[in-house]
This record gives sequence, C-alpha cells and structure tokens, in this order.
Amino acid sequence: MPGTVLLLAASPVGKGCLVDAASVLPVLAAVAPSVLSGTDTANVVELADPLEPQAVLTRLRAAATAPGPLTVFVTGQLQLDRRQRLPHLALARTTPATVRYTAFPWHWVADELRLRPPGSTTVFADLHADADTWEFLAGRPLAAGPSTALYGRVAPPPSRRGVARPAYMRAVATLLRSGHRPSPAELHEQALTRVSGEEGARPGTADLVLAPGRAWAGQPWPPAPEFTTVTAPPGTPAPPPHPPAVPPAPSVTPPGPAGRRAGSPSSDPHGEIAVAVREGRHDEALALAARWEREALRAHGPGSEQVLHWMEVRADLAMFAGDAERSCRGWLALAGTRLDAGQAPGAPEVESAVDRAHHQWGRIGDPELVRELGAELARLRQRVPGTRVRTPGATVDRSGAKCGLWLLGTDASLVMRSSPPGAAFQTSAGVPVTNQ
Repeated sequence: MPGTVLLLAASPVGKGCLVDAASVLPVLAAVAPSVLSGTDTANVVELADPLEPQAVLTRLRAAATAPGPLTVFVTGQLQLDRRQRLPHLALARTTPATVRYTAFPWHWVADELRLRPPGSTTVFADLHADADTWEFLAGRPLAAGPSTALYGRVAPPPSRRGVARPAYMRAVATLLRSGHRPSPAELHEQALTRVSGEEGARPGTADLVLAPGRAWAGQPWPPAPEFTTVTAPPGTPAPPPHPPAVPPAPSVTPPGPAGRRAGSPSSDPHGEIAVAVREGRHDEALALAARWEREALRAHGPGSEQVLHWMEVRADLAMFAGDAERSCRGWLALAGTRLDAGQAPGAPEVESAVDRAHHQWGRIGDPELVRELGAELARLRQRVPGTRVRTPGATVDRSGAKCGLWLLGTDASLVMRSSPPGAAFQTSAGVPVTNQ
C-alpha cells in the first residue's frame, strides 16, 4: 500500500526566528519518496514556511486520513501562547504577542492523528524552543498522540543572538539519501549520533530527546493531557512490553466481521474502527465506538475521561460519514458534559468541542435542524465564546435564509449579519465554513 509523507518546515520571519527551518527541505526533497516513507511507493506533500494555521491543518488532516503508513517530518520552533500557555509551532507571521492566532497549536497534531491505526504513523521533529517554552517543557512531555511514534529533539534557546541550523533533521535527510531506510528507532539514534558529533562543542544545556519510552525530566514518557484534545482511555491496548488491557466484553455480539467469535472483545478498537472508516463501513464504525462508550460508562461512570474519549470518537466518525447533524449533536453533548464535569470554558478541550460543533452546524442543510441546533449552539457560545474576534459560522433568520453569526469579543454578544452565499469563513479551530 502506498505511503504518505508530509514535509513541514516553518519559522517566523524577522528577528523572532530561532532556526532556519526551510533550509532542510531541499535535502529532504532529494530523498526518494519510497525511502522517506519506507514503502514501495509514496505521495509526498511539502509545506514550506506556511502563513496560516489553517493551511497546516488542511494538509495534516488530508495526510491523516490517507490509507497506508504516514511519516511526518517537522522542522521549526515552539512558542507558548500567552493565554493558555500551550506550545505552538511558530509560522511565518508569528510573533510573541500573536502566537494564539498565527501559530499552529501542537496539540492539533495529536488531535488529527488519534484515529490512525497504531504502528502506522511516525513523526520526526527537529524543534527549537524559546526561553519560556523551554522552561515549560522541562517538566512536561511533548507528544503526538497515543498511537503515534514521535522521534526527534527539542533544542534549547541559543545562548547568543543568531539563527540555528536544523542539524537533527539534516542528519536524518543525509542518512536517508544513501537510499537505505533503517527502522525509525535506528534512524533516530544514528541522527542523534551525528548531531552530537557536530554540536558536541556547543556550550549550554543539552537537547531534550523525543523518542517512545524515553524519560523526560525523570518521569515516564506518557502522552501529555495538556497537549491533546483527547487521550487514549486506560482501557485501550498499550504497546509492548506492557500487556494490553481491554475492557470486559459485553454479552451481546459485537459489531464487526462475521468471522469474529460472538462476545469477544477487539484487541485494537481504534485500528478496527479506522479500517471500517477507510472501507466506507461507517455504520459499523459508529456501532463499534458506541459499544466501547457503553463499556466505558459501565466501567468508569459518566463524565470519566474514558467516556469523553469515545464521545469524541463518535462525533468524529459521524463527520467522516457525512452526517453533519449527528456530528454537531455529538460535539455539543461533549462540550456540555465537559462543562458539567467542572472543566473551565476556556479549557482547550471545551473550546475545541464547541468549535467543531460550530463547524458541523454550518454544514447542515435542513433549515429546521439549523434553527434547533443553532439555538443550542448560541446558548453554548455564551458560555464558551473563545478568544478570537469575529468568529463566524452560519445560522438562519426567521425566513429560513442563511446568514452569518458573529461572536464579537469575549462577551459572546451575538450579532446577526447577512453574508453572501459562498462566503468562506474559519472557526477559531481553523476549520473552514462556507455559507450555502
């Protein structure tokens, strides 16, 4: 099966630039696609110094939904947004004051890759951090999702003024140009060896190494809840050497291929769901997710992270199936459940759920459903306005014609403004909405 490769290099223009990220792209582009991917054939997408987070999200989302192995090479610098103090990949227009609006949130990487089958996704990252981000990361692990293998390094801020070179990614590219594709772990170790030789004399703090199973600040290497919209529930399988822990099987016959024994649990629910989605068996995928949500509810109770995880999976699956109404209802229910559980309106998980409900609402074509769900969304937006000014979506007026719904400022005041058919907008999650 063909693989997919995403080459992403981004750094700010001007004095805020810490690393010349784009300089490594010609070296990576010189490597054969099959070697970059580790498959016989591969599709390669290159993204150099993107201006908008939406451009990155669109490319990443397309790559995440492609069948076959996915390999992502990311080069750039990390900065914290001032409001939520979460790491973002700085883009061309990013400044310290505009990180939240112009940079790409790192937790979106885990968010987009979370439904991919375990073992099919690898991310190589050569990242540089400014002083605030470096201090923040000292006790918190950077992650790319529970089923994604993340390799690379985070370099500390330079000791003196200057632009660093992406030495780790250049070493990866140089090794691959030989035409030999070692395993990701071997490639990572060989690249680190080269980097240590080149930068061994560099004064200052050592790099933070990214690799599955590595320790960070003396702690085990788990996915960081602060960086991900959802985390894999404890009841889902873990990679060796730990034995997988699976919730108890229900007494009914689980959905899936007829050859499976009745009542036997799936050893890889996320992988099985992903296969069903790729094959167009959306009803089966939704039934599987609903079954695991019921199991999580029985084992852990309402409002638990396990239940919230499967609620989010079901909302995503409805989106993949083209059922905007069901997906919108799912995201609205998830946002309400998180708020009822005591999560803050400004929490990333809550804002993400509301943004996604807003996006799916804009895709509903039935005026009655738009009115019904629009009223619920408007009430929710009063509690979770987000922080972006003029966040647009779509709603209907009393005559049933679509208009623009704008949320102005942080007080969530709702102002109805007409917008022409075909007008394209973007939610605060960077998701495009087009008036019909």
